[in-house]
Amino acid sequence: MSEKFQEGQVLEGKVTGIQPYGAFVALDEKVQGLVHISEVTHGYVKDINEHLSEGDEVQVKILNIDEAKNKYSLSIRATQEAPKARRPRKQAAAAPKQQQEDAQAGFNTLKDKLEDWIKQSDDREKFRK
Repeated sequence: MSEKFQEGQVLEGKVTGIQPYGAFVALDEKVQGLVHISEVTHGYVKDINEHLSEGDEVQVKILNIDEAKNKYSLSIRATQEAPKARRPRKQAAAAPKQQQEDAQAGFNTLKDKLEDWIKQSDDREKFRK
C-alpha cells in the first residue's frame, strides 16, 4: 500500500476506465481508486458517461482506504460546492395570496368554525322548542 496517500486528501487523478457503477481514477502510476456513480456529482446521475470520459483529469478526495483489499474509495462530488437549495419563487410569492383565497373559499380556522357550530346548535334548539 502506498504511504503517500491518506483519507481526506484531495488530489488530481486521471480517469482510466468507466463502468455503469462508477469510474476508475489513477492517482499515480501504481495506485488507482473507484469513484462510485453516487460520488460523481451532486444530484442524480443516470449515465456516468454524460459526466466523465476516459482520459479526463479530475480532482478527487480520498474517502476511504482499505489496506487489506488495496482499495481506494474516491469522490469527485466531495471536491465541489453543494448547490444551494432553492425554494420555487412561484410558490413563495403565491403563499399570502393563496391563504387569502383559502379564507374566502370557506377554509376557516377551527375557532371560527366552532363559533358557527355553536350558533347553529343554538338555532336548532330554539326551532325544536
